[in-house]
Amino acid sequence: MPSAIEFQHASRQFGALRAVDDVNLAVESGEFFALLGPSGSGKTTCLRLIAGFEQPSTGKVLLDGADVTGVPPYDRNVNTVFQDYALFPHMSVAENVAYGLRVRHAPIEQRRQRAAEMLALVQLEGFGDRSPTQLSGGQKQRVALARALINRPAVLLLDEPLGALDLKLREAMQIELKNLQRQLKITFVYVTHDQGEALSMADRVAVFDRGRIEQLDTPRGLYMRPRTVFVARFVGGANVIEGELARRLTGDARSFAIRPEMMSFTSSASTPANGVIGCDATVIDVQYHGATSRWQVRTEDGNVLAVVRPELGEHGNSYAVGSKVGIAWAREQMVMLEGH
Repeated sequence: MPSAIEFQHASRQFGALRAVDDVNLAVESGEFFALLGPSGSGKTTCLRLIAGFEQPSTGKVLLDGADVTGVPPYDRNVNTVFQDYALFPHMSVAENVAYGLRVRHAPIEQRRQRAAEMLALVQLEGFGDRSPTQLSGGQKQRVALARALINRPAVLLLDEPLGALDLKLREAMQIELKNLQRQLKITFVYVTHDQGEALSMADRVAVFDRGRIEQLDTPRGLYMRPRTVFVARFVGGANVIEGELARRLTGDARSFAIRPEMMSFTSSASTPANGVIGCDATVIDVQYHGATSRWQVRTEDGNVLAVVRPELGEHGNSYAVGSKVGIAWAREQMVMLEGH
């Protein structure tokens, strides 16, 4: 059975800029797939290649096994939800949702019925007669989703769809989107720069940097087993220890990652024993986050590392700014990295 989406050595060039650089990937049917990366990393250009808004300079894009290079957007069985919703202000909510069927000249009664079904799907029953200007940001997002789904696309493309929402609503919509995707069993491709969104919703994540895929893995795999320095720092903010400090601690100059929550404090660094590695440091900042606190510490070599520990109750932890501390972690929790 062919993949829902496949890139075969796909590249997209804009003048001297290679926005997408020889990308190979396959998205399976019914998968929630995230394209994650900073601004300018190539993730949105990949989405536009799938949608047909851009064409590859070299290589191929396949949908359900068919080469769609040169096929216009309206002839692809995909639809896109944008961050700005792109609702028509002169149309009612129901008319916005039914717009795709209207373009296809579907009968009026079919349009009404399907629009009502889609509004029920996104929990907006009774909102059909309203104007988009009367809706909240979250409601507009649901209308945009209903409009994108009314033609039953094989693939739904979501371009940073929650970026305009506040934190609490964004978190609620993440749950709704994942539940909706499970219910519909269609392929979702989700573009985001927010690693929390990608890790919480996606079945698999492709991490992009400078037009290339740095790592393609499950959320847990990305977090626990980052392959490169870039992925370790971008996904979850791991401490990356390299160069002379790495050599002094491990006898090996290769870079390695250690998650802040896997580090602990000791009264002073002792000679590593029983698989434990440690060094001396000075606390330079403390941030209280409720259940946890986050310390920034500077080692004697000048490296700044983060340590995240559970809070110890009402009186908190005793490591204040300026404290001399030892930090330690288990060797087995380190991940060796590629790149610099």
